[in-house]
Amino acid sequence: MREPRAELSLGRLTKRPDFVAAASGRRFHTERMTVQARLREGSGLGLRFGLTVTKRVGHATERNRIKRRLRAAIPTAGQDYANIDADIVVIGRRDILSADFDLLIDDLRRALRAVTRPKSAPPAERHLPSSPPPNGERRGHPHA
Repeated sequence: MREPRAELSLGRLTKRPDFVAAASGRRFHTERMTVQARLREGSGLGLRFGLTVTKRVGHATERNRIKRRLRAAIPTAGQDYANIDADIVVIGRRDILSADFDLLIDDLRRALRAVTRPKSAPPAERHLPSSPPPNGERRGHPHA
C-alpha cells in the first residue's frame, strides 16, 4: 500500500528554458548523477525538479527505469529543501540502475545541500591606506 503524499509538493520543470537556465547555475557531480541548480529569488514557487537521461546511457527501457528511480528518490531527498526557491536538473547516469536506493537518496541530499547554498557575500576588498605612502614609496609588492 502506498504512503500518503507529503504536504509539501515539489514542482516539476517542463519547459526547455528552465532546464537551460539551471545549467548556468551551480553543479554537483557524483558517479551516478550530475545535479545543476539555479536559485530563484522571490518567486515563491519552491523547489522544482527536472530529469534528464541521454540516449548514451542506454535503451528507452533503461532510461525510463533510471527516471523512475530518481522520481521515487526526489521527494524523500527534497523534503528538507522544499521551501527553497530553486530549479534543479538531475542528469542521470547508468550507475543509477545498480545503485542502492538509499545511496541515491544520500547523493541527492548531498547535491541539494551543495547547490542550494545561499550565495556568499563578495570577498572583502583589501583596505589600502587612503593617503599616499611616505617618501615616495610605491604601494604593492616591491620589485627586486
